[in-house]
Amino acid sequence: MNYDIKITGGTIVDGSGKAGYAGDIGIKDGKIVALGDAPGEATKTIDATGKAVTPGFVDIHTHYDAQVVWDRMLTISPWHGVTTVVLGNCGFGVAPTRPHQRNLIVGTLEKVEGMSTATLNAGLGEDWPFETFPEYLDAIEDLGTAINVGVLIGHTPTRLYVMGEEATEREATAGELEQMRQIVDQALDAGALGFATSKSPTHVGFKGRPVPSRVASLEELDTLASTLQNRDAVMQVTAGKGFWFDEYAELTKKYGMTISWTAMLAGMASPDAHIAQQQRSAELAEQGLPIVPQVTPRPLCFEFQFKEPFPFEALPVFKPISSADFEGKKTLYADAEFRTAAKAKMDNVRPSFRLAWENSLISSCPSKPQYEERTVIDVATELGVHTMDLGFDLALENDLEARFRMPVANNDENEVEKLITDKNTVMGLSDAGAHASQLCDAGLSTYLLGRWVREKGVISFEEAIRMLSSRPAEVFGITDRGLLEVGRPADVLVIDPETVHCGKLERVYDQPAGQDRLIAEAFGIESVIVNGTLLRQRGEDQVDPKGPLPGALLRGGKAAR
Repeated sequence: MNYDIKITGGTIVDGSGKAGYAGDIGIKDGKIVALGDAPGEATKTIDATGKAVTPGFVDIHTHYDAQVVWDRMLTISPWHGVTTVVLGNCGFGVAPTRPHQRNLIVGTLEKVEGMSTATLNAGLGEDWPFETFPEYLDAIEDLGTAINVGVLIGHTPTRLYVMGEEATEREATAGELEQMRQIVDQALDAGALGFATSKSPTHVGFKGRPVPSRVASLEELDTLASTLQNRDAVMQVTAGKGFWFDEYAELTKKYGMTISWTAMLAGMASPDAHIAQQQRSAELAEQGLPIVPQVTPRPLCFEFQFKEPFPFEALPVFKPISSADFEGKKTLYADAEFRTAAKAKMDNVRPSFRLAWENSLISSCPSKPQYEERTVIDVATELGVHTMDLGFDLALENDLEARFRMPVANNDENEVEKLITDKNTVMGLSDAGAHASQLCDAGLSTYLLGRWVREKGVISFEEAIRMLSSRPAEVFGITDRGLLEVGRPADVLVIDPETVHCGKLERVYDQPAGQDRLIAEAFGIESVIVNGTLLRQRGEDQVDPKGPLPGALLRGGKAAR
């Protein structure tokens, strides 16, 4: 047989978790046509001697919903071996959106996902190429993408579409709820992977209000979840008070869908909260209920500025900050009464959050560069001031441009190990595309392989590949990705297990309107093939970003072609 691409001499690690074996792979017309033995010639041959050949990775928790419009390459995910991404997580997204309500969506994404308004407005343009969710899917397909894309229908844009600004203030009427049910139902018909929502108290939207999904009643959540029945669709939930394990169990018993919730993190609420969450998850799994927590192998760190103090916005004392404009924020930070209230709250907040703030690094401080890479508590102690006064003072001295790197969770690797090796969890929470100037966890895959496989030896290479490919695909109902098998689409990686790792964070200014974001290079990802097309080789793109691209829209969990 003649192949388009032939990969020779590598160790095939097929994504199932089974031991790797020596063999070749033949690819033709976008499919794997030979696996193990691949006699014949090829237009292009890739020598994988000494390397592993694996499925492309599936990232189930991204926020590329807007970025896909201006960045068809979906950087930086393919750099790190990701060949399939899921958008619409946490119930956020850009569709459906009425033209006169676009400012509400932009304002929500700015606040809750740390996206720049200037970037969103410049990148999406004045005329968005969609209004409804089916039109959004069509727009993604028409634009074309470098990698495969699946999309969840989000609760927040759905609620805003039906209720306008009142979506942040009250429960829905019976008529409004029926409209929402129809929108979600139509989205699923059009190819949505499922439905996503959030009850997280950290999700504060425009004008400091709760994001719309947080205002929804349990009846509303039940009604919208009912659309998933008999569809092999998934419900993604960002956990919060009043919508937790018991409610998940009831819904999945009624409607039969998988629920994947975000996120089980070590030290997030308290030092041992994740232990109780693991125990409850194991109990539900033993009952046969598909309720799957998402975990991440990385420490969760936010690099933030007080002009958008995302880590603090769940605290009631910061509500005036969330609703204030730029000058209003500066006025409040300088106000003695506000400072007194903020300090009192921090002195009595849960210990894990207070310690996270105190151990934050001052990552950028033009007015006092000698403080950079020192902890807040260290500098505050040296100056004899409260840590909040120090933060506010440095923010004001630098016109709110000072940056702080706050370790929010997952800092104890002994505890993280228990989470990522738990058979009931799934790898997620890269948040790729969100919080672009605050964090960059899109390299979750190369971090797992470099830190937890090679350096720590906690997970075998084969198991780690399964965790990054077939396991997330299985949980999210993505039926034609995540495994190397004859007849499947050829999403294939060539990886050097001896060098693969995630690079250090770097701040670049390549977003629309010249805005900044954090990126991290990938090392050891030698080749990235998407649907039979060589996308990247040795860290360089092999396709024209402005030309035809090989990614597919995964309607209902698989490509139409």
